[in-house]
Amino acid sequence: MNKINYLSIIVLVGFLSSCQLQTHQLFKKEVITKAESINTINTDSWSFEPQRDTYDKNSLLDLRYLNEKIAGETGFIRLSPSGEDFVKGNGESIRFWAVNSYVWRKSYQQLEDNARFLAKRGVNMVRWHGQIVDENDNKTLKNIDKKARQQLWQYVAAMKKEGIYLTLSPYYAHALKPQENWQLPHDSKNFSGLLFFDPDLQKAYKNWLKELLIPVNPYTGIPLKDEAAIAIIQLQNEDSLLFWTFKNIQGRDLELLTNQYRDWLINKYGSLEQVIKVWQGVSLKGENIKEGQLKFYEMWHLTQPENPNSGKGKRLADQTQFLTETMYNFNQEIKRFLREEIGAKQLINAGNWKTADPIKLNDAERYSYTATEVIGVNRYYNGGIHQGKHSGWAIINGDKFTNRSILFDPYSFPLNLKQVANHPIIIPESSWVPPLGYQSESPFLVSIFQSLTGIDGFYWFAMKEPQWRQPSSANGYLPSLGKWVINTPELLGNFPAAALMYRQNYIKEGETVITENRKLTELWNRQIPIISETKSFDPNRDQDSQNGNTNIGNRIHPLAFLVGSVEVTYGNEKSNKILDLKKYINEKDKIIRSITGEITWNYKQGICLLNTAKAQGVTGFLKGVGEIKLEDTRIKSNNQYATVIVLSMDNKPIKASEKILIQVGTIARPTDWKQQAITWKDKQGNLQQGLKIIDYGKAPWRLENNDIDLIINNPKLTQAIILDSNGLAKQTIKLKSDHSQISLQFPANAKYVVLE
Repeated sequence: MNKINYLSIIVLVGFLSSCQLQTHQLFKKEVITKAESINTINTDSWSFEPQRDTYDKNSLLDLRYLNEKIAGETGFIRLSPSGEDFVKGNGESIRFWAVNSYVWRKSYQQLEDNARFLAKRGVNMVRWHGQIVDENDNKTLKNIDKKARQQLWQYVAAMKKEGIYLTLSPYYAHALKPQENWQLPHDSKNFSGLLFFDPDLQKAYKNWLKELLIPVNPYTGIPLKDEAAIAIIQLQNEDSLLFWTFKNIQGRDLELLTNQYRDWLINKYGSLEQVIKVWQGVSLKGENIKEGQLKFYEMWHLTQPENPNSGKGKRLADQTQFLTETMYNFNQEIKRFLREEIGAKQLINAGNWKTADPIKLNDAERYSYTATEVIGVNRYYNGGIHQGKHSGWAIINGDKFTNRSILFDPYSFPLNLKQVANHPIIIPESSWVPPLGYQSESPFLVSIFQSLTGIDGFYWFAMKEPQWRQPSSANGYLPSLGKWVINTPELLGNFPAAALMYRQNYIKEGETVITENRKLTELWNRQIPIISETKSFDPNRDQDSQNGNTNIGNRIHPLAFLVGSVEVTYGNEKSNKILDLKKYINEKDKIIRSITGEITWNYKQGICLLNTAKAQGVTGFLKGVGEIKLEDTRIKSNNQYATVIVLSMDNKPIKASEKILIQVGTIARPTDWKQQAITWKDKQGNLQQGLKIIDYGKAPWRLENNDIDLIINNPKLTQAIILDSNGLAKQTIKLKSDHSQISLQFPANAKYVVLE
């Protein structure tokens, strides 16, 4: 999703399926009450104005050591024996803490700075999300953007030196603007869906890949196809024949796809006469099936229930199968092309998009990805609604939004994913998107649930600056705030502890709690799976009035995703395996417990706890719950909302560690930010309760003061060192201690404290 191309920027807003809406309504009033209580945090707050990081060797918080000296030094990233995880060239397991960075558009010196800045904060994977097609009017479609390739070459070289791997995303249909002299698309308004079936576009696409991957990178002396620092190649970004954009395929483009459908049907049934018989004479207005003139049902029909034994049911199944296999075959062919004709050795991810109906069509979409090694899906969280003139890419005065913490809405958690057996899964784009104020929870939650469920990469979106970003215009001149930003105090500022405990395996991976086996015919008939993911919403490409029917509940509790991993196998007739979830999900008290016993999420109180030997912490609305007692840590906070992580820095249990990091997050807003509680009607006429932005403020960031007391069961610790944003010591204070524990009041204006 090229959100730097502002006219096509996308905001993903979580929509709940009907089985989840009832639960949502139960706690909606409670969430709004908490949101309304925050008007401005400029009183009792501190100014976040970090010095430029010069990577002083005296920094006490530098995670560069977690990365390899040079990315790919032991060979290409490959799959584990199970096929479900990543390992390095030498077979050692590797976990990726990842970001999307657009700093590749800047100078090489800025790239080097960005690489070092990210490595220091625990990042070991970046995504290059570009457009390799040359969009110059004077060029033919076969030419690539050589400037973009030059920038990518520098990007690879800079990141590689800091032990950071890359994921390449070179093609985005939605952002590619047709040029008159290209002769493609023929009649469609844009490129949506064409790559899956148009031979001329596929020929051009293969040429782009050759021009991108085969030439020698002058900055490394290695062609990208042979570059072990590149871990994953994504074939395309956010496109599908099973999404609402299917309607954009028109004229000669649609005729081409329809003719392919005709040939597919003849191959499947032997003749068009037999097709008519199987379909029981069902036809669409204006077609002559006997003469080979067919039409497709509009996508809406694929989202509706239909008797699979009826003529229409059989026809809809054929259309679903054809569209899915068309995508699968494209993915399979490009994988073959990359391996055999180019010689690329990287893992391949086919796609990362969604469908018109997550219940009926998502499994078909994921099946089409299994032609390659890696499964992907882009999913964001933004607190509900952001409504405004430029809400796709900017925050301005007058915007309305709902400010719902995910801690009250676990159904919308972006990591609630059904994973495909024998394939790793990545989330190539995600974030907790402003104007949502509850952001400090996100690195903590991503870290612990990635660990629990075995999701293999979560890529935060996005950075445009080498280091921090202060509140500033979304496009450089509009009075506004940038929306798709992560290098802020309560997102990137909370990376170090989250990345460290995730990459060091401080949190156990849980066993699979749901194993679903699905016949392919179930996918074609769009039968209801035993569990499905929630909807997400795209205002640029979804159709409000044609969302799929969601008046169907899951047979398995949808919060199973937070107990352990949920897994599906396609083309398998084995029985499903379903763990009894009653002791892990308490609907009455709204409590979810992980199968490992290390994580507890109370979505009534808005609290999530982590309790392991080496990492302990909490995020949420702490003031309302009093003292929180963990295995070796007690936390008491007067902050209404905060995130506190206590973890070992020397890989020893907290009670025996000689070096402990305490990291705290609260709420960050620009200076002079003001918001007002309001009620309004949305575009669908529904009454919404939320907030209106009165003043989006200015630089610098201001963070709510910390008001937190801690007790840690480790009497060996004698001093606390307060760090600045670059990990340098600001002040040293003695700890209060007795024979069994130490205690301290966390500084009001700090994010990091190291105990020694």
